[in-house]
Amino acid sequence: MAESLPVETRVGQLFLARCPDVNAAEDVQALQLGGYILFGRDFEYSTPEEVRTAIEEYQAAATVPLLIAVDEEGGTVNRVSRYEQYRENPFPSPRSLYGQGGLPLLLETEQEKCLLLRSLGINVNMAPVCDVTDDPWAFMYDRSLGLSPEETGAAIAAMVQVMTEEQVGSVLKHFPGYGNNTDTHTGIAVDDRPLEQLEAADLVPFAMGMEAGAGAVLVSHTFVNALDTELPASLSPVVNNYLRENMGFNGVVVTDDLVMQAITDLYGAEEAAVLAVLAGNDLLCSSEYVVQYNAVLQAVQEGRIPEELLNAAAARVLQWKYDLGLLEETTG
Repeated sequence: MAESLPVETRVGQLFLARCPDVNAAEDVQALQLGGYILFGRDFEYSTPEEVRTAIEEYQAAATVPLLIAVDEEGGTVNRVSRYEQYRENPFPSPRSLYGQGGLPLLLETEQEKCLLLRSLGINVNMAPVCDVTDDPWAFMYDRSLGLSPEETGAAIAAMVQVMTEEQVGSVLKHFPGYGNNTDTHTGIAVDDRPLEQLEAADLVPFAMGMEAGAGAVLVSHTFVNALDTELPASLSPVVNNYLRENMGFNGVVVTDDLVMQAITDLYGAEEAAVLAVLAGNDLLCSSEYVVQYNAVLQAVQEGRIPEELLNAAAARVLQWKYDLGLLEETTG
């Protein structure tokens, strides 16, 4: 059971931390992090063998095996394949692949992508992108499939199935859908569309991806006024409850990076992390993970975050690790 783990370990399991330049193995050991997310800087000047060795060191330092994640969507978001030592040419975008060869080419490439990631020791891809957008100027346009909600959902479901077969964790993003909104990396985005419109379009691919067995859903920092006018989706208990109760999702709910400007401008790093856990999120993407870990641990120790909430989140993270073959038995 998750409750049998020390409280410090349970808090650590809630963090998918940005892998630091130095002391990465030491931080795993000290904080018992849930995992690391790697970025381009972790691959650019390293050989595949060096990356494998580094990840093995991180895993060796962990009491509970780590999620090792990366954003390898294809197209404009390629953390690994953009460098020729990993692949001769970067993976094309799903939009481009679907346009060239339909679903067969998309899935063939998805399998190749999984094999590359697994060969390096990476067990989670922060993909696929479920967003539906039709505005060429929208932030998510190039990263979306460019299909109808139903066609997008069918492709997402098939991609999730391939990832599951290859034991690479899938993360449906960016819930509940960016639509034609702006980039929350640099500021606040507000979505004023009615819930009926979201349910008829944006939420369809997420529902189909969940039905296909996706292990995680990533929630964006957009203010979705149809659900919550007070808090961004990533910090909203209402949005989390909708995802759990209305859509029946039982897997891991992940926040987008909690030091994006849309969040830090309003809440600061420490309070954002505490609010994210209180909202019902299970895994916090965090660049300032030491500060945020300490804030969450303090909030648990002071009783602001109920221990039952911490235990439920940690248990879902552990269950996902079990499903990915990282744990021999679930402690959740």
